[in-house]
Amino acid sequence: MTRAINWLFTAVAVLLLVSQSFAEEKSVTYSGKLWDRSTLSGDWGGTRNDLAVKGVTFDASWTEIWQGVTNGGNNFKEEGWQYGGRGNLTINVDSQKLGLWPGGFLTVEVEGNVGSDINGQPGAIMPVNSNQVYPTPPIVNSDNLNVPEVAIMQFFSYYVGMVVGKLDTTSGDANEFAHGKGDVQFFNLALNINPVTLLVSPYSTLGAGLIILPTKDPDAALVTLSAIQSVGKASTVGDWSDDQVTYAGEARVRTDFFGLTGHQLIGGEYSNKDFTSLDQSLRFIIQNGEIQMKSNSWSAYYNFDQYVYETKKGSGRGIGIFGRYGISDGNPNPINHFFSLGLGGKGVIPGRPYDGFGIGYYYIDVSNPTFTTSLATRSLLRDEYGVEAYYNYALTQWMKLTEDIQFIRPSQKDFFTGLTRENLNNATVFGVRLQAIF
Repeated sequence: MTRAINWLFTAVAVLLLVSQSFAEEKSVTYSGKLWDRSTLSGDWGGTRNDLAVKGVTFDASWTEIWQGVTNGGNNFKEEGWQYGGRGNLTINVDSQKLGLWPGGFLTVEVEGNVGSDINGQPGAIMPVNSNQVYPTPPIVNSDNLNVPEVAIMQFFSYYVGMVVGKLDTTSGDANEFAHGKGDVQFFNLALNINPVTLLVSPYSTLGAGLIILPTKDPDAALVTLSAIQSVGKASTVGDWSDDQVTYAGEARVRTDFFGLTGHQLIGGEYSNKDFTSLDQSLRFIIQNGEIQMKSNSWSAYYNFDQYVYETKKGSGRGIGIFGRYGISDGNPNPINHFFSLGLGGKGVIPGRPYDGFGIGYYYIDVSNPTFTTSLATRSLLRDEYGVEAYYNYALTQWMKLTEDIQFIRPSQKDFFTGLTRENLNNATVFGVRLQAIF
């Protein structure tokens, strides 16, 4: 693995000398009146527009969520509503626009969260507040500030490129109506990404990948092949280990069924890591014990999105359907099968071009792992399913207010508090989200 990475760096250095000019000129402007422009801070007296022309952009946002379990789950704990906020700053640099070599791109992401969340209260294996999972799940009253991505991408032609560095893996499994970190569309992690991938793909980890654009347009067709470390955290740099590697491949293609925009995606992963505990993936919430050691893990997944109505083809506004399916080895991965289905919409209400909405259902076929604690003989988990609905109300282009409701049948059947065990009932979760784009 180390030799492969060294070769990759060498290849990048050599091919930089023969790269063509591929950067597409796109006009970017942050100007406008306060209530009409795309960002709160505007164009910084023209400096931001000038930097964008030179290939340097700054994308910043702040998202805060108030959320509470109003019925069921661990409501006997009486923790009430919780507040949490997450800030994200992404810096992108285009080397050609900056007057350097062609085809090069640098991405640096800085991310932090404050406050707390209710992810442990419903008893669900899936977090009901994705926004607080990143960059690392908060400990009550502690703040986290990390750098989850520092990535260098180099295209050698219009069709082929490579990326290397510390990578943010949430860019995979993209979906028009159900994707992100809980800051734009759905709150629940199960409706933002396929959870069968979570065990072997840490959120932030060292890695390298090959990028193939069969038609030059990344939205028309995109193929990625990558090797990443199976263990990684946003809070650490990490190091390479040949016996903790995840190999992944994914392909996404744009479709034109019935003259309407859609996408089809397939992917798969394999890891050679020895898995000894589910806590290696902080996006799972299993509160009882460690699992028995198991070598290697694999998963395969599929997703689609399809507009059924578009205000204008390719405009990104309309109503559509989406779905995901995933399958894994079932041991050590606690998710044997997974599927989700839903409906989403953007900008379909007259006079409300920036509003959005969604409703989705997910089902997880849980495979009970063998635990190494005194609870080893107990079946602690059961199949989990849930429904979520949200509506994004755009106060301006740069500020959105969201109301959200979830109904969850949690995977964990009971919860241990000292020497007693409490039954977990179906949970009702309400939430409000406010996002500002700077």
